[in-house]
Amino acid sequence: MTKLVVATGNPGKLREMQAYLTGLKWELILKPEELEIEETGDTFAANACLKASEVAKATGNWAIADDSGLQVDALDGAPGVYSARYGNTDAERIAKLLKELGDESNREAQFACAIAVARPDGAIVLTQSGICRGEILKKPRGNGGFGYDPVFYVPEKKLTFAEMTPELKRSISHRGKAIAALIPQLPIVK
Repeated sequence: MTKLVVATGNPGKLREMQAYLTGLKWELILKPEELEIEETGDTFAANACLKASEVAKATGNWAIADDSGLQVDALDGAPGVYSARYGNTDAERIAKLLKELGDESNREAQFACAIAVARPDGAIVLTQSGICRGEILKKPRGNGGFGYDPVFYVPEKKLTFAEMTPELKRSISHRGKAIAALIPQLPIVK
């Protein structure tokens, strides 16, 4: 069975990635904790490719990485690639976002995700992306998920990501859409 290193240090992303990839003919292994890759790209795709490539080369295994974040229309796409660095904790990031938005009536936003798979030599062989449109609430709702999930509301489901079951969130999320598009292509890289 071919090893596939999941290149993330985010426990929430790791759990989601493992749930998406369970049952495939890959042995999922975690990125070594001491291996930190600085996200210097200016797009989600650039960061996903950078992480997948560097982790693959460092471990000598296939690697999969994603980069994702929140893009708020009224904030010209911010926090974007800086979503994880918008504050020190999830609570700080949410507070800063809500302060930045203030009483803005346009609360439309999207979560965006780019995923990349690299061969052991670091060459990128697959990439996919996905988005999930929604809006930003004025205060958090729900106890599930991570990151901005408590304020990201999906009108079609009448729930925030934090109120959804993990299965529902996986089926409609930006990461879920990107991985769903990627999975049929995974066998060709083995």
